[in-house]
Amino acid sequence: MRVSLFASSSSGNCTLLSQGESHLLIDAGVSLRRLRAALSGHGLGPEDLCGVLITHEHTDHTAALPMLCRHCSVPLYAPRTVANHLRGSMPGIEGLLRDIAPFEPFSVGSFTVTAFPTPHDAEGSVGYRVEGEGSFGFCTDCGCVTEDMLDMLRGCDGAVIEANHDTDLLCDGPYPVYLKRRILSERGHLSNECCAALAVELARCGARTLILGHLSQENNRPALAREAVCGALVRAGFPAVQVEVGPVWGDLSLEIPPCR
Repeated sequence: MRVSLFASSSSGNCTLLSQGESHLLIDAGVSLRRLRAALSGHGLGPEDLCGVLITHEHTDHTAALPMLCRHCSVPLYAPRTVANHLRGSMPGIEGLLRDIAPFEPFSVGSFTVTAFPTPHDAEGSVGYRVEGEGSFGFCTDCGCVTEDMLDMLRGCDGAVIEANHDTDLLCDGPYPVYLKRRILSERGHLSNECCAALAVELARCGARTLILGHLSQENNRPALAREAVCGALVRAGFPAVQVEVGPVWGDLSLEIPPCR
């Protein structure tokens, strides 16, 4: 299984999973032009996608959907609450939406996908576990780590997990108080320290590749996120875990080999 992060920040989110002839997108929070450019770097076009998994309705995860659906008939998978919101806000995509339910596996191409709920200020928000030649977890936009999240991410060979902010940078920064409280709440975003604790738990359960995603450009720095997570992993006895930082915009591509 190969994972390619095209965008991962509050400005946009888009990740590609590939296995053989199956190419699965997680979120499409960039312009269609940017999505086409990113896919072309892998010799692909939107028509080569077997599906798009949507985590929640926020624009930084859904921006490309109206134009994408206008130009090709790729199935969109989202929890019912999220799908209903998209049906109401994006006319023309109704026929491509497929309602899914948390904890109920479904097939997309050669992948088996299971959604699980995440605590975020968007109703119906989910992360995903994707099984194929190995297993991969995707979990950003969450204010805290829940048992459901842990249960679904444990045993993954690799994962994208959220390291949204450095708490000191956020608290000392220019954001208004209400926005700081939202980010710090249990339905906001994970700090570097919370991400580090999650990384250690996943490493204990076999993860060997971790990608830090959804970093705030205002309230975090890649070096700070990497230092927090790698330091925690070393102290816990897992120095060999590969840790990468997802790009705001670019192409971070990694093979995720099965660990067992």
